Amino acid sequence: MDATLNSSRERVEIQLSAKVARPASLAKAAPPAATTERACEGWHDLLMNATCEVFEVMVGSTLGRVTGRVPKVVADFTAMVGMAGSLCGMLSLRGPSESAKRIAANMLGVDDVSIGASVLDAFGEVCNMIAGSFKSRIPAVADGCSLSVPTVISGRDYSLHSLADGARLEVILNFEGSPISVTLDLHS
Repeated sequence: MDATLNSSRERVEIQLSAKVARPASLAKAAPPAATTERACEGWHDLLMNATCEVFEVMVGSTLGRVTGRVPKVVADFTAMVGMAGSLCGMLSLRGPSESAKRIAANMLGVDDVSIGASVLDAFGEVCNMIAGSFKSRIPAVADGCSLSVPTVISGRDYSLHSLADGARLEVILNFEGSPISVTLDLHS
């Protein structure tokens, strides 16, 4: 994994790149880039449905569709899960700190929680469950794709740049009045 970190007093930029060597049996299962792009056509809905299902079951919240102008997602928290094997890339969940706190509070069954380990764990685990739910919805991918341990970044005013060179899918949904983003960046 190549990682580059540039920091200044008020801004942090992180670039991540992960390429995985696959066994020959899995490499044959991965479709060519053109086929992958055609297959991705229905994946936007799969990603949205996986996200909504995880939030309903694990967070106890129904996500709403964003109507009209798509708002900019303030990313105080970003959770990332790498995908390797028959599908290579990264799934990320981004949202404001208040959303991360509400996710943790809902999962723990408490009224409020302060920023700390429980918020990081909950945010990362929701991202992990979305990635697992998404990949399980694609039979050709499910068994041949492994997920990494979630990584969570927190802070203000940072940019995350995936160096994946394939398709990019993004779903922006409304979670208790704030937009959250789920993005799937794929290697070709």
